[in-house]
Parts: sequence; C-alpha cells; structure tokens
Amino acid sequence: MEMRLPEPGDALTGVEMFAGLEPEVRQRVIAAAVPRTYRKGQLLFVENDPGESLIVLRRGAVAVFRTAPTGERAVLSVIRPPDVLGEVSLLDASTRSASAEAIEDCAALALSRPAFMELVHSNPRILDAVMRSLGGLIRRLTEQNADHVFLDLPGRVAKTLVRLAGESQAPMITIELNQSQLAEMAGGSRQSVNQAIGSFANRGWLRTEGRRIVVTDVSALRRRAGMAER
Repeated sequence: MEMRLPEPGDALTGVEMFAGLEPEVRQRVIAAAVPRTYRKGQLLFVENDPGESLIVLRRGAVAVFRTAPTGERAVLSVIRPPDVLGEVSLLDASTRSASAEAIEDCAALALSRPAFMELVHSNPRILDAVMRSLGGLIRRLTEQNADHVFLDLPGRVAKTLVRLAGESQAPMITIELNQSQLAEMAGGSRQSVNQAIGSFANRGWLRTEGRRIVVTDVSALRRRAGMAER
C-alpha cells in the first residue's frame, strides 16, 4: 500500500506526540531529527541495543517483536505512520525491550534521546502524549493475550490481516508479507497459517500472488476475527 509523505517542512503532521507544539517548536524538532530509510527486511534495532533514539515513522510499516531463546519470534505490534516507536527505552534510559524490522520499505525520522528529553523538559504536554502512547502499547499487548485465549488460529490470522490493511478503503488491498512473517504475527505455525489463508481464498476474501496477499473483502475478515464493523 502506497502512503504519501507529508509535505516538506511538515514532517510531524499527524504525529500525536507532537500535535500540541507551537509551529516553531515543531520546526526545532524536525531540525534536530535525522532522516532515515529502511529497506524491507532491514532491522531498525535489536532487543538489548542501546535506546538511543525515538523513531517517527513517515512511510511503510514496521513489526515490533521479541525473540525466544529457541529463536521463535512473537510479533507484539505492527507500526504504521504516523506512529512512533522506541519511546519506552528513551524514557527509562534502558536498552531496547524488543526488536523492530521493516516489513515494507520505510522512511522515518530519528530523534536522539538528548534532543527528546530536552523537548520533554521544555514542553511538559508531551509527557501526556507519551503516557497515552504507552497506554496504547499496554492495551495492544492485553488484546494480543486475549486473542490467544479467545480466538482460534484462523481468527487470529484474519485479525492480523485486518490490522495490516490499516485504514485503507480501497476495494483491493495488497499486503507485502511472506507466510513466515504472517505466522509470527498470528502466533501459529506456517503450515496452519497457510491452511487458514487457503480457506479465506476459497471463500473469496483474498487471493495470493507470490509473496503478496491481496485482500478483497476486509469486512468478511473483520467478522471472522470478531471485530466490530466500522
């Protein structure tokens, strides 16, 4: 799914954490941030890396995940613009609590911890936005735990696809994701996830094109996942 970049000079458009700042302060944030690009499959950071920067995602999608000692991965969330990631380790000056991988080509801004903390001290309203961001993370993790209790695997696959589809209203939504990544996100084996995808394809809810999944009926997937219609 192609997402347009904000207009030049307005790189923080839609980013809730900075929405309450005066225009001149926003420009200082933009000036202090470093533009970054990440290719699909590239790691932004790895669990236990130093938490050196806040990343504002401007284009693309990033999977945030934890890795078990066995090498298995559990995807905690998928971040899309205009969300941010990395705020937890910035606040407590600790190492990264999870890893992050670009699942689409991405463009981002990286704001260093010193610049971020200076901004927080001079603009206390940002703390409210940071707390809302952390609250959202906790809610997502709570929902994820509930999904593993109350949803069967096909339901979790359907919910994962709906989340990856995002806010798009297009009749067909292309998701660039391989089956191993989808299995990690849904919390199932690749074989079981493939069976669920095949079942959805037989019902006309989606089709596969190589490593792409083209969703043709988001409403049906939402119903299968037990999600409310929008």
